[in-house]
Amino acid sequence: MKETGAVEGSVTRVRKIIHIDMDAFYASVEQRDNPELRGKPVAVGGSAERGVVAAASYEARKFGVRSAMPSVTAKRQCPDLAFVKPRFEVYKAVSRQIREIFAEHTEIIEPLSLDEAYLDVTENLQGIPLARDIALRIREKIKAETGLNASAGISYNKFLAKLASDHRKPNGQFVISPEMGPAFVETLPVGKFHGIGPATGAKMNALGLFTGLDIRNQTLEFMNANFGKSAAYYYWISRGVDERPVRANRIRKSIGAETTFSNDLAEFDALVVELRPLVDKVWRHCETTGSRGRTVTLKIKFADFEIVTRSRSVPAPVAGRDELERLACGLLEVEMPLPKRVRLLGVSLSSLHAGDDPEPQLTFGI
Repeated sequence: MKETGAVEGSVTRVRKIIHIDMDAFYASVEQRDNPELRGKPVAVGGSAERGVVAAASYEARKFGVRSAMPSVTAKRQCPDLAFVKPRFEVYKAVSRQIREIFAEHTEIIEPLSLDEAYLDVTENLQGIPLARDIALRIREKIKAETGLNASAGISYNKFLAKLASDHRKPNGQFVISPEMGPAFVETLPVGKFHGIGPATGAKMNALGLFTGLDIRNQTLEFMNANFGKSAAYYYWISRGVDERPVRANRIRKSIGAETTFSNDLAEFDALVVELRPLVDKVWRHCETTGSRGRTVTLKIKFADFEIVTRSRSVPAPVAGRDELERLACGLLEVEMPLPKRVRLLGVSLSSLHAGDDPEPQLTFGI
Protein backbone atom coordinates (compact mmCIF):
# COMPACT_ATOMS: atom_id res chain seq x y z
CA MET A 1 0.00 0.00 0.00
CA LYS A 2 1.20 3.51 -0.82
CA GLU A 3 1.46 6.28 1.68
CA THR A 4 -1.63 8.39 2.16
CA GLY A 5 -2.79 11.29 4.31
CA ALA A 6 -5.88 12.85 5.83
CA VAL A 7 -5.29 16.23 4.24
CA GLU A 8 -4.69 16.63 0.55
CA GLY A 9 -1.01 17.24 -0.06
CA SER A 10 0.14 15.75 3.25
CA VAL A 11 1.85 12.38 3.54
CA THR A 12 1.62 10.00 6.47
CA ARG A 13 2.54 6.40 6.99
CA VAL A 14 -0.25 4.20 5.67
CA ARG A 15 -1.98 2.08 8.28
CA LYS A 16 -3.04 -1.54 7.97
CA ILE A 17 -6.43 -2.07 9.57
CA ILE A 18 -8.50 -5.23 9.71
CA HIS A 19 -12.19 -5.32 10.56
CA ILE A 20 -13.25 -8.78 11.77
CA ASP A 21 -16.97 -9.54 11.83
CA MET A 22 -18.28 -12.93 12.94
CA ASP A 23 -20.94 -14.37 10.63
CA ALA A 24 -24.40 -14.52 12.26
CA PHE A 25 -22.58 -14.93 15.57
CA TYR A 26 -25.32 -15.79 18.08
CA ALA A 27 -27.23 -17.98 15.65
CA SER A 28 -24.03 -19.72 14.49
CA VAL A 29 -23.10 -20.56 18.08
CA GLU A 30 -26.54 -22.09 18.58
CA GLN A 31 -26.26 -24.10 15.36
CA ARG A 32 -22.78 -25.25 16.35
CA ASP A 33 -23.98 -26.46 19.74
CA ASN A 34 -27.23 -28.02 18.53
CA PRO A 35 -26.83 -30.15 15.37
CA GLU A 36 -30.62 -30.21 14.90
CA LEU A 37 -30.53 -26.49 14.10
CA ARG A 38 -27.89 -26.72 11.38
CA GLY A 39 -29.06 -25.72 7.94
CA LYS A 40 -32.35 -24.43 9.34
CA PRO A 41 -33.67 -20.89 9.81
CA VAL A 42 -32.86 -19.88 13.39
CA ALA A 43 -33.64 -16.73 15.37
CA VAL A 44 -32.07 -15.98 18.72
CA GLY A 45 -34.56 -14.13 20.89
CA GLY A 46 -37.99 -14.42 22.43
CA SER A 47 -40.84 -16.02 20.51
CA ALA A 48 -43.54 -14.37 22.65
CA GLU A 49 -45.83 -11.70 21.24
CA ARG A 50 -43.59 -8.88 22.46
CA GLY A 51 -40.36 -10.74 21.69
CA VAL A 52 -37.63 -9.33 19.46
CA VAL A 53 -35.10 -11.08 17.22
CA ALA A 54 -31.57 -10.54 18.58
CA ALA A 55 -29.87 -12.38 15.71
CA ALA A 56 -30.82 -14.48 12.70
CA SER A 57 -29.03 -17.28 10.86
CA TYR A 58 -28.30 -16.88 7.17
CA GLU A 59 -31.03 -19.40 6.42
CA ALA A 60 -33.50 -17.10 8.21
CA ARG A 61 -32.17 -13.97 6.53
CA LYS A 62 -33.22 -15.39 3.14
CA PHE A 63 -36.80 -14.86 4.34
CA GLY A 64 -36.09 -11.26 5.38
CA VAL A 65 -35.69 -12.07 9.08
CA ARG A 66 -33.23 -9.66 10.72
CA SER A 67 -32.11 -8.47 14.12
CA ALA A 68 -34.40 -6.06 15.99
CA MET A 69 -37.43 -7.38 14.09
CA PRO A 70 -40.50 -8.22 16.20
CA SER A 71 -40.74 -11.98 16.65
CA VAL A 72 -44.30 -12.09 15.36
CA THR A 73 -43.20 -10.44 12.12
CA ALA A 74 -40.27 -12.83 11.80
CA LYS A 75 -42.51 -15.85 12.31
CA ARG A 76 -44.95 -14.53 9.72
CA GLN A 77 -42.17 -14.15 7.16
CA CYS A 78 -40.64 -17.53 7.98
CA PRO A 79 -43.19 -19.99 9.41
CA ASP A 80 -40.50 -22.65 9.99
CA LEU A 81 -38.34 -20.28 12.02
CA ALA A 82 -36.86 -21.89 15.15
CA PHE A 83 -36.55 -19.54 18.14
CA VAL A 84 -33.70 -20.09 20.61
CA LYS A 85 -33.30 -18.24 23.88
CA PRO A 86 -30.05 -16.26 24.00
CA ARG A 87 -27.16 -17.62 26.09
CA PHE A 88 -25.08 -14.52 26.65
CA GLU A 89 -22.56 -16.17 28.95
CA VAL A 90 -21.73 -18.64 26.16
CA TYR A 91 -21.39 -15.83 23.61
CA LYS A 92 -19.12 -13.90 25.98
CA ALA A 93 -16.91 -16.96 26.49
CA VAL A 94 -16.56 -17.50 22.72
CA SER A 95 -15.87 -13.78 22.26
CA ARG A 96 -13.00 -14.02 24.77
CA GLN A 97 -11.57 -16.95 22.81
CA ILE A 98 -11.69 -14.89 19.63
CA ARG A 99 -10.10 -11.88 21.30
CA GLU A 100 -7.20 -14.04 22.47
CA ILE A 101 -6.58 -14.93 18.83
CA PHE A 102 -6.56 -11.24 17.91
CA ALA A 103 -4.06 -10.58 20.70
CA GLU A 104 -1.58 -13.01 19.12
CA HIS A 105 -1.17 -10.50 16.29
CA THR A 106 -1.63 -7.02 17.80
CA GLU A 107 -2.24 -5.22 21.06
CA ILE A 108 -4.26 -2.51 19.27
CA ILE A 109 -7.74 -4.03 19.32
CA GLU A 110 -10.96 -2.00 19.38
CA PRO A 111 -13.96 -4.23 20.10
CA LEU A 112 -17.26 -2.91 18.76
CA SER A 113 -19.31 -5.78 20.15
CA LEU A 114 -18.88 -9.40 21.18
CA ASP A 115 -18.59 -10.40 17.52
CA GLU A 116 -16.89 -7.46 15.84
CA ALA A 117 -13.58 -5.58 16.22
CA TYR A 118 -11.01 -3.39 14.52
CA LEU A 119 -7.35 -4.44 14.62
CA ASP A 120 -4.43 -2.17 13.77
CA VAL A 121 -1.76 -4.51 12.37
CA THR A 122 0.54 -1.85 10.93
CA GLU A 123 3.20 -3.28 13.25
CA ASN A 124 2.01 -6.77 14.07
CA LEU A 125 3.49 -9.07 16.70
CA GLN A 126 4.36 -11.88 14.29
CA GLY A 127 6.05 -9.72 11.66
CA ILE A 128 3.72 -10.80 8.86
CA PRO A 129 4.15 -8.27 6.03
CA LEU A 130 0.68 -8.45 4.45
CA ALA A 131 -2.46 -7.59 6.41
CA ARG A 132 -4.52 -9.92 4.23
CA ASP A 133 -2.35 -12.84 5.36
CA ILE A 134 -2.88 -11.85 9.01
CA ALA A 135 -6.63 -11.74 8.43
CA LEU A 136 -6.54 -15.17 6.80
CA ARG A 137 -4.60 -16.66 9.72
CA ILE A 138 -7.00 -15.14 12.23
CA ARG A 139 -10.04 -16.48 10.38
CA GLU A 140 -8.50 -19.94 10.04
CA LYS A 141 -7.66 -20.09 13.74
CA ILE A 142 -11.12 -18.87 14.76
CA LYS A 143 -12.61 -21.66 12.65
CA ALA A 144 -10.23 -24.27 14.10
CA GLU A 145 -10.76 -23.26 17.74
CA THR A 146 -14.45 -22.28 17.78
CA GLY A 147 -15.95 -23.94 14.71
CA LEU A 148 -17.31 -20.54 13.62
CA ASN A 149 -16.83 -18.49 10.47
CA ALA A 150 -15.56 -14.92 10.41
CA SER A 151 -15.39 -12.38 7.60
CA ALA A 152 -12.67 -9.75 7.32
CA GLY A 153 -12.17 -6.41 5.65
CA ILE A 154 -8.67 -5.03 5.16
CA SER A 155 -7.86 -1.44 4.30
CA TYR A 156 -5.90 1.66 5.22
CA ASN A 157 -8.63 3.10 7.44
CA LYS A 158 -11.52 2.02 9.65
CA PHE A 159 -14.31 3.22 7.38
CA LEU A 160 -13.10 1.24 4.38
CA ALA A 161 -12.13 -1.83 6.42
CA LYS A 162 -15.70 -2.07 7.70
CA LEU A 163 -17.09 -1.68 4.19
CA ALA A 164 -14.69 -4.35 2.96
CA SER A 165 -15.77 -6.91 5.57
CA ASP A 166 -19.34 -6.74 4.19
CA HIS A 167 -18.14 -7.27 0.64
CA ARG A 168 -17.41 -11.02 0.82
CA LYS A 169 -19.79 -12.14 3.58
CA PRO A 170 -20.21 -14.80 4.78
CA ASN A 171 -16.83 -16.47 5.40
CA GLY A 172 -14.74 -14.27 3.14
CA GLN A 173 -12.39 -11.32 3.09
CA PHE A 174 -11.71 -8.37 0.85
CA VAL A 175 -8.97 -5.75 0.53
CA ILE A 176 -9.54 -2.10 -0.36
CA SER A 177 -6.16 -0.58 -1.18
CA PRO A 178 -5.38 3.17 -1.26
CA GLU A 179 -5.53 2.99 -5.04
CA MET A 180 -9.04 1.51 -4.87
CA GLY A 181 -10.45 3.56 -2.00
CA PRO A 182 -11.81 6.75 -3.64
CA ALA A 183 -13.30 4.86 -6.63
CA PHE A 184 -14.87 2.26 -4.32
CA VAL A 185 -16.56 5.00 -2.30
CA GLU A 186 -17.75 7.13 -5.20
CA THR A 187 -20.16 4.47 -6.50
CA LEU A 188 -21.48 3.59 -3.05
CA PRO A 189 -25.08 4.66 -2.23
CA VAL A 190 -25.11 6.98 0.78
CA GLY A 191 -27.39 4.52 2.61
CA LYS A 192 -24.52 2.00 2.61
CA PHE A 193 -22.14 4.40 4.37
CA HIS A 194 -21.48 3.33 7.96
CA GLY A 195 -22.39 6.34 10.08
CA ILE A 196 -25.20 7.52 7.79
CA GLY A 197 -28.56 6.37 9.14
CA PRO A 198 -31.96 6.38 7.42
CA ALA A 199 -32.85 9.94 8.46
CA THR A 200 -29.53 11.42 7.29
CA GLY A 201 -29.67 9.31 4.15
CA ALA A 202 -33.13 10.67 3.35
CA LYS A 203 -31.91 14.24 3.94
CA MET A 204 -28.97 13.66 1.62
CA ASN A 205 -31.26 12.25 -1.07
CA ALA A 206 -33.51 15.31 -0.74
CA LEU A 207 -30.43 17.47 -1.39
CA GLY A 208 -29.56 15.42 -4.48
CA LEU A 209 -26.82 13.38 -2.79
CA PHE A 210 -27.23 9.72 -3.69
CA THR A 211 -23.66 8.38 -3.92
CA GLY A 212 -20.21 8.99 -2.52
CA LEU A 213 -19.38 10.92 -5.68
CA ASP A 214 -22.32 13.26 -5.08
CA ILE A 215 -20.97 14.07 -1.62
CA ARG A 216 -17.43 14.44 -2.94
CA ASN A 217 -18.64 17.05 -5.43
CA GLN A 218 -19.84 19.29 -2.59
CA THR A 219 -17.79 21.90 -0.79
CA LEU A 220 -17.02 21.59 2.90
CA GLU A 221 -19.01 24.79 3.41
CA PHE A 222 -22.10 23.17 1.87
CA MET A 223 -21.69 20.09 4.05
CA ASN A 224 -21.21 22.20 7.19
CA ALA A 225 -24.33 24.21 6.41
CA ASN A 226 -26.45 21.09 6.03
CA PHE A 227 -24.91 18.48 8.33
CA GLY A 228 -23.33 20.35 11.22
CA LYS A 229 -20.77 18.51 13.33
CA SER A 230 -20.87 15.39 11.14
CA ALA A 231 -20.16 17.35 7.95
CA ALA A 232 -16.37 17.00 7.98
CA TYR A 233 -16.61 13.24 8.55
CA TYR A 234 -18.97 12.81 5.56
CA TYR A 235 -16.81 15.14 3.44
CA TRP A 236 -13.64 13.13 4.05
CA ILE A 237 -15.03 9.59 3.89
CA SER A 238 -16.51 10.43 0.48
CA ARG A 239 -12.86 10.85 -0.52
CA GLY A 240 -11.84 7.57 1.09
CA VAL A 241 -10.17 9.39 4.00
CA ASP A 242 -10.74 8.44 7.65
CA GLU A 243 -8.04 9.30 10.17
CA ARG A 244 -9.76 7.82 13.25
CA PRO A 245 -7.26 5.60 15.07
CA VAL A 246 -8.06 2.11 16.28
CA ARG A 247 -8.64 2.68 19.99
CA ALA A 248 -7.85 -0.13 22.38
CA ASN A 249 -10.24 -0.51 25.35
CA ARG A 250 -12.83 1.70 23.71
CA ILE A 251 -15.64 2.64 26.10
CA ARG A 252 -18.96 3.93 24.82
CA LYS A 253 -20.72 6.60 26.86
CA SER A 254 -24.27 5.65 25.93
CA ILE A 255 -26.45 3.14 24.15
CA GLY A 256 -29.80 3.81 22.61
CA ALA A 257 -32.54 2.77 20.21
CA GLU A 258 -35.18 4.66 18.30
CA THR A 259 -37.98 3.97 15.85
CA THR A 260 -39.93 6.00 13.31
CA PHE A 261 -43.64 5.18 13.12
CA SER A 262 -45.48 4.40 9.91
CA ASN A 263 -48.26 6.70 11.21
CA ASP A 264 -47.88 9.62 13.61
CA LEU A 265 -49.11 8.86 17.14
CA ALA A 266 -50.47 10.94 20.00
CA GLU A 267 -52.04 8.64 22.61
CA PHE A 268 -49.99 7.62 25.64
CA ASP A 269 -50.90 3.91 25.45
CA ALA A 270 -49.99 3.68 21.76
CA LEU A 271 -46.65 5.38 22.41
CA VAL A 272 -45.87 3.02 25.30
CA VAL A 273 -46.45 0.04 22.98
CA GLU A 274 -43.76 1.48 20.66
CA LEU A 275 -41.49 2.32 23.58
CA ARG A 276 -41.27 -1.22 24.95
CA PRO A 277 -39.30 -2.81 22.08
CA LEU A 278 -36.80 0.07 22.34
CA VAL A 279 -36.37 -0.64 26.04
CA ASP A 280 -35.88 -4.32 25.14
CA LYS A 281 -33.09 -3.43 22.70
CA VAL A 282 -31.26 -1.14 25.12
CA TRP A 283 -31.52 -3.60 28.00
CA ARG A 284 -30.38 -6.47 25.80
CA HIS A 285 -27.21 -4.45 25.14
CA CYS A 286 -26.76 -3.98 28.88
CA GLU A 287 -27.19 -7.68 29.55
CA THR A 288 -24.83 -8.64 26.76
CA THR A 289 -22.04 -6.25 27.68
CA GLY A 290 -22.42 -6.08 31.45
CA SER A 291 -22.81 -2.30 31.12
CA ARG A 292 -25.06 -0.33 33.45
CA GLY A 293 -26.05 3.34 33.39
CA ARG A 294 -27.70 5.95 35.57
CA THR A 295 -29.23 8.41 33.09
CA VAL A 296 -32.29 7.59 31.00
CA THR A 297 -33.13 9.89 28.09
CA LEU A 298 -36.35 9.99 26.09
CA LYS A 299 -36.24 11.47 22.59
CA ILE A 300 -39.44 12.68 20.94
CA LYS A 301 -39.57 13.83 17.33
CA PHE A 302 -42.87 15.47 16.41
CA ALA A 303 -44.63 15.32 13.05
CA ASP A 304 -43.12 18.70 12.12
CA PHE A 305 -39.63 17.27 12.90
CA GLU A 306 -39.17 19.31 16.08
CA ILE A 307 -37.15 17.24 18.56
CA VAL A 308 -37.27 17.38 22.35
CA THR A 309 -35.33 15.25 24.83
CA ARG A 310 -36.08 14.61 28.48
CA SER A 311 -33.65 12.94 30.89
CA ARG A 312 -33.64 11.60 34.40
CA SER A 313 -30.62 10.47 36.40
CA VAL A 314 -30.92 8.07 39.32
CA PRO A 315 -28.44 7.61 42.20
CA ALA A 316 -27.60 3.98 41.41
CA PRO A 317 -27.26 2.28 37.99
CA VAL A 318 -30.54 1.05 36.51
CA ALA A 319 -30.83 -2.49 37.81
CA GLY A 320 -33.27 -4.14 35.43
CA ARG A 321 -35.32 -3.94 32.25
CA ASP A 322 -38.54 -3.12 34.14
CA GLU A 323 -36.90 -0.21 35.91
CA LEU A 324 -35.65 1.13 32.60
CA GLU A 325 -39.17 0.90 31.16
CA ARG A 326 -40.65 2.58 34.25
CA LEU A 327 -38.23 5.51 33.99
CA ALA A 328 -38.72 5.91 30.24
CA CYS A 329 -42.51 5.75 30.52
CA GLY A 330 -42.36 8.21 33.41
CA LEU A 331 -40.54 10.72 31.23
CA LEU A 332 -43.20 10.29 28.55
CA GLU A 333 -46.08 10.58 31.02
CA VAL A 334 -44.83 13.93 32.29
CA GLU A 335 -45.09 15.31 28.74
CA MET A 336 -48.72 14.25 28.29
CA PRO A 337 -50.82 15.54 26.71
CA LEU A 338 -48.39 16.15 23.88
CA PRO A 339 -48.76 19.38 21.90
CA LYS A 340 -48.34 17.61 18.54
CA ARG A 341 -48.43 14.14 17.05
CA VAL A 342 -45.22 12.10 17.25
CA ARG A 343 -43.34 10.49 14.37
CA LEU A 344 -40.35 9.05 16.30
CA LEU A 345 -39.46 7.88 19.81
CA GLY A 346 -36.03 7.03 21.16
CA VAL A 347 -34.66 5.73 24.46
CA SER A 348 -31.04 5.83 25.58
CA LEU A 349 -29.06 4.98 28.69
CA SER A 350 -25.91 6.94 29.54
CA SER A 351 -23.42 7.55 32.36
CA LEU A 352 -22.37 3.99 31.62
CA HIS A 353 -19.89 1.88 33.50
CA ALA A 354 -18.78 -1.60 32.59
CA GLY A 355 -19.49 -3.41 35.86
CA ASP A 356 -17.43 -6.27 37.24
CA ASP A 357 -16.75 -7.92 33.88
CA PRO A 358 -16.23 -5.16 31.34
CA GLU A 359 -17.21 -6.05 27.81
CA PRO A 360 -17.52 -3.86 24.70
CA GLN A 361 -20.89 -2.65 23.56
CA LEU A 362 -23.08 -4.56 21.18
CA THR A 363 -24.57 -2.77 18.22
CA PHE A 364 -27.59 -3.84 16.22
CA GLY A 365 -27.84 -0.95 13.83
CA ILE A 366 -29.37 1.20 16.52
